[in-house]
Parts: sequence; structure tokens; C-alpha cells
Amino acid sequence: MNKNINFLDNLIVYLNAGKKVLRGFFKKPFLRSSNSLLFIGKCVSLTHCNHISCGRNTKFEDYSEIHGLSTDGLIFGNNVTIGRFTEIRPSSYYAVGKIGKGLIIGDNSSIGPNSFVGCSGKIIIGNNVMFGPKCSLFAENHNFDNKDLTIKEQGVNQKGIVIEDNCWIGSNVIILDGVTIGKGSVVGAGSLITKDIPAGSIYINKRNVSIRQR
Repeated sequence: MNKNINFLDNLIVYLNAGKKVLRGFFKKPFLRSSNSLLFIGKCVSLTHCNHISCGRNTKFEDYSEIHGLSTDGLIFGNNVTIGRFTEIRPSSYYAVGKIGKGLIIGDNSSIGPNSFVGCSGKIIIGNNVMFGPKCSLFAENHNFDNKDLTIKEQGVNQKGIVIEDNCWIGSNVIILDGVTIGKGSVVGAGSLITKDIPAGSIYINKRNVSIRQR
């Protein structure tokens, strides 16, 4: 119980958490694996659950959408939180075309609300990584060199994305395929990340590019 808030507020917190635990209880048997408590908010969509593994106290907040169909699966560490209205999609909903690879999210990491994680290429997120709201990760890129074919016919390439431990990714950040963000880095809100960021950096991409060591 949180001693900084009154009894009524504590009661509301526990009642809401209890509902999420109850939903998680009924979903756990369908997952590949799940350790300890699983919190599932209202109107959460979890599909292809046999490809999803959850650590302790994984939280899927209200209206999030987790699509599990992938070759390597979706692996969530301990105390991971997926924010409201966030989508995680490795593959097409209708299994059209190539099946995506999936992702790994380490312990104590969180993805903010209204984010999009396109993990058709492998995405690896380390421990203690924080994403603000409305972030987008795209772990694939369309091929377009052949002018005799439509872009759609040329398919995609997938290098993957790696975000190392202890990073803070601000709101509205877009991270493109092939990027590695080094350990302990901070990425400013609204940045577009197309190249690697060294460990321990502060990166701000507004009208001009600024990158420096912490």
C-alpha cells in the first residue's frame, strides 16, 4: 500500500489492478510461458499467444494490441509495461507474405502509450529502457532500386534494431531499421534515428543534429 495517498485512492488502485490480474489469469494458459502475475487491461488484443513469453509482472495496458505470430516469438522480461493503445506487430494479421522475426524486451523496460513496434526484423530492447508516448520502431525497409518493378513487388530487407540497457527514448521518436542505440543514451523527443548512436550519448534531432557524450 502506498503511504503517500489515502485509503480510498489505494483501494481504487488495488481494485483496478485486481481486474487486470484476473484477466491475466485466464489468458496465461494460452501463452508459451508466463512467470508469476500477468496484468491485462481492458480491450487488450493478444493473438497467437503460443508465440508470446512473459516474465514476472508483465503489464499490457488498456487497448494495447500484441500480435504474436513470428519466427522467434515475443519475449517480455520481468516488470515490462506496454502502454495504452500500443501495437506490437511482427507479421501481417492475415499471415500474408514473410513471417516476421519478433522481439525481446528486457527487465524493467516500458513502452509508452500510442506507440508502434514493427518487429518484422528482430528488435532487441535491453533492461531499464524507457520509451515515451507515440514512439515508432520499424525493423524493415522496402527495396526500391528496380524501376521495372513496383516497390511492393521488390519486397523488404530486415537488419533489425537494438536498443541497449538504460536508455531513455523521448516521446514521438522514430527509429528505423538497422539502428543500434548504445547503452545509457538519451534520445530527445521528436527525433528521427536513422544511424547508430554511441553508448552514453545525448541525441537531439530538431532543425539540426546534435550528439554529444554524457
